[in-house]
Amino acid sequence: MRPVTDDVDTEGFFSLAADGKLGVATCGACRAVLHPPTGICPACGAVDVVWRAVAPTGSLVTWTVVERQVNEAFPTPYTVVLVALDEVPEACLVGQLPGRHELVPGEPMVAHFDDDSVLPQWRRVDDRAASPHPPAGQTQGDGA
Repeated sequence: MRPVTDDVDTEGFFSLAADGKLGVATCGACRAVLHPPTGICPACGAVDVVWRAVAPTGSLVTWTVVERQVNEAFPTPYTVVLVALDEVPEACLVGQLPGRHELVPGEPMVAHFDDDSVLPQWRRVDDRAASPHPPAGQTQGDGA
């Protein structure tokens, strides 16, 4: 399952992602962050969208554990995470971690790209804590 990468509003994101970089859209006129990406700046009305690379780091906002498999491409359980970017905290990106995890709101995360994917995935900064834990009944993080 591949995302549409040539959409006028998001192609800049996927162009940067193809180079292994995270990107955010900003207004070329007033520099407002355009997230989610849009062709018209809600702050000043300009149509000058500029994509810029940002650091692949962020803080965990919230998460949930998916237990029911709805697509064979996504074996369960897996943890869906929402991460606020460090450089642009008003921009949050979604990703997933395989398995169940004991997570903490605000936990540092870092994005990475799998070999053939243009969708960033997240992992915990502390690699030692990256192995999944199976606490029964945990379906949503405390940060929700």
